[in-house]
Parts: sequence; structure tokens; C-alpha cells
Amino acid sequence: MANDKRIVITGLGWVTPLGHDLDTVWRRIVNGESGVGPIDRFDAHGFPTTFAAQVRDYDYRKYLDDPALHEHAGANSQFALGAAKQAWCQAGLDKYSSLDPRRVGIYLGSGEGVLDFDRYVATDLESWDEAKRAIDHQRWIEAANKQLDAWGEIEQEPNMPVSHLAREFNIRGPAYNCLTACAASTQAIGEAFTILRRGDADVMISGGTHTMIHVLGLTGFNRLTALSTRNDDVQGASRPFSRTRDGFVLGEGSGMIVLETLEHASARGASPLAEIIGYGSSADAFRITDMHPTGRGGAAAILQALEEAGIDPHAIGEDGRPLVHYISAHGTSTGENDSIETKAIKSVFGEENAYKIPVSSIKSMMGHLIAAAGSVELITCVLAILHQTLPPTINLHEPDPELDLDYVPNDARSANVECCLSNSFGFGGQNDTLIVRNWVE
Repeated sequence: MANDKRIVITGLGWVTPLGHDLDTVWRRIVNGESGVGPIDRFDAHGFPTTFAAQVRDYDYRKYLDDPALHEHAGANSQFALGAAKQAWCQAGLDKYSSLDPRRVGIYLGSGEGVLDFDRYVATDLESWDEAKRAIDHQRWIEAANKQLDAWGEIEQEPNMPVSHLAREFNIRGPAYNCLTACAASTQAIGEAFTILRRGDADVMISGGTHTMIHVLGLTGFNRLTALSTRNDDVQGASRPFSRTRDGFVLGEGSGMIVLETLEHASARGASPLAEIIGYGSSADAFRITDMHPTGRGGAAAILQALEEAGIDPHAIGEDGRPLVHYISAHGTSTGENDSIETKAIKSVFGEENAYKIPVSSIKSMMGHLIAAAGSVELITCVLAILHQTLPPTINLHEPDPELDLDYVPNDARSANVECCLSNSFGFGGQNDTLIVRNWVE
């Protein structure tokens, strides 16, 4: 049956605030380094939050044979091109001449692009009060009339990274983009996995790409009081599961993976890095910005993924451990998210098993990549399996007494890691979970 197909990961790539290649970023994660710093893309003086985790010293053109094909690419597309090219080449598809482009697809999680005229207005916003009014300000209209061109308008569209990747790799199969807030790239990978299992493609590029580090993004999240305002300790600002957490840190970038059916990967002699075995998706059916206080939505997604993977959350393996060896938490560093995600994990695995599963959040190091967050976190799961190392939650020096799981505080840890679970929960109540395991014949 089509849904019995095994789906493997053959390529990984990312562009992040910690670097632009697998080895550099993984090394910095294991070392517990922070990619957070003062915003220098525009004048953030006067905003409640003046820092973010920016991608720095990045030139997407160095990844491309013909950069002229993408000369109008916006930031989301630029991040996606670099990350996807890394994954494509690691999978060996750049040297595979028998690929049928009609059997290759794309499924991304990508948000709205940066307003083309944003940079022309940013330096004129001299105060926080003025920034709050910016969306209605006449200067935006004047800047649009003077500076916004057709390409700038097009590149704001969330589906543009899909179009750029299709052109770059001559992909003519299924092509989709979803925008389900912070759950988008996890959902995209899950849906790409589903497309492959039902036989509609042989290869999928999937993941996410996003930046909201611009005037409108910073204004919106500040008005929601979702961001940390720890301006005097920016590298310590993202502190998931800490008693002193006060909000998340904006990040940006892209994570991309190449997914293939095992049959296709084997036929071309590719070496799988890992295998996706479960995907779950649910809605909270609650408030727009709040998770249900019991964690019911997140728990439902986790349970669905475990069921598809054939994993009993209450079972113990021969080594005395639960069958899931690591959970990459959504772990945003907001009071509500970290508490409710902990409840969801306990409700699914039961307290006996939940206490035995290490849980950590790489958002403590690279901030929250919004639509791209889940994809970089899934890549981290694959690397944890390949390197038998658990990434830490840094800045966890004052544990919240009500949050008592093993959050791998501050230092990476060597461990036997064969099966990982990755959670993503988005504004609007979208919840998505993926399960990935080590590759075995």
C-alpha cells in the first residue's frame, strides 16, 4: 500500500543566525553559543525590544551557478535558496542526471516577505509611539509611491520562495506553501512526507524560510507583548523553561531537507541520513494567540504522530528508556508556551516516562525563526541522532519550579539517540509534531 512507503531524509541545509552551513551551526549549538545581538538592520532605538537573532555575512549568490536567475529575490527566497542548495547537494541530486522533474515537488512553510519600502521608512520612525502608528502613517504611502516597484510587490508574497526553488532545481511536480504561523515548516515537512507516502512524488524539498526582523514585525510582536525586553542582556534574553523568562527573541533564516521514498533513494544509491516515521497535526480551537491551558492541542498532535509511528508512549525499551529518546521542544521562552508544552508532554507520556525523556529548545541560541523554526529544529534532531549528542537549552540558570522535566540545561550531553520528536505550535492554535529515527535497513 502507498502509505506503507518508507520516507527517508537524504539532504539537510540551513541558513541561521549561528551560521550558514551544517558543521558550523551544529558546532555552535553543541557549544551553547548565542546568535542574538543588537538590531542593526534599521534603527530600533525607542522600541521596547532592540535586539534579535539576525543572519549575518550571508550572500545567497555564492550558492548558485547563475545568480542572475534570482536577482530580485527577497530575503525569504535568499535564505531558502542557500539552505535548499546545501540539502540538494548533500543528497547528491546535483550529480544525478536521471531525475524526472515531474516527480519532484516542493512544500514550504514561508511567511510574508519584507515590505520593499520598509527600509526607506524605518530610519524616520524616531519613537516607539510613532512606530505604533507607522502602519497608518502617510510616510508609508509616500515611500510606497516613490520606492516600491513591481518586483518588490511580488517578493512580498509567501509563495515566492517556492517559485525560486522550482526555477533553480527545475522542479515541476507538486508545489505548495503553507502559512500556519510558527508551525508552518513542521506542517510543510509533514505534508511533504504524506505526499511521498501516497505516491504523488518521489522526491520533495521541504522546510521553511522566514524573517520578521523589520519595523512592522518588531512593532507587531512588541504590541502583543510576546518579545523579551531584556535589552541589557541580549544573549541571555531567550531563556526557555526559566523562572525569569519574559518572552521570545525574533530570529530569521531557513531550514531545508530533501525527502525521498526509500525506493527512489535506493535506486540511485543515496545514503539515507534518517527516516521520518510519524506526523501529527491538530488545532486548539481556542483563542487566537493563546494555547489551551490544558495542552490538549499539542497533546493531540503528539499522540497522532506517535500512533502513526507505532510508538506506545508508555512503553519502555530493553534499555529501560522510553521509546522516544529526545524531544525538540517548541520552547519559545514565553510563560504560557513553556508551561503548557510541559503539560502536554506529561499528559502524553505519563509522568514516569516524561521525566526520562530529555527535552531542549534551540530557540535559546538562535531565537524564534517563526515559519522556519520547525525545520531547523527537525534538522537538529537528525544531527542529534548522527552525532549522538543532545543540544542544550542555554540560559537555564534559574529553573521554574513548576517546570520539572529534563531540559538539558546549559550544556550539550552525549547520549544514545535513536528516535526524536519535534514539536511546533503556532498562533491561531496550529499544532504539528514530527518523529524521526535513525536509519536502519
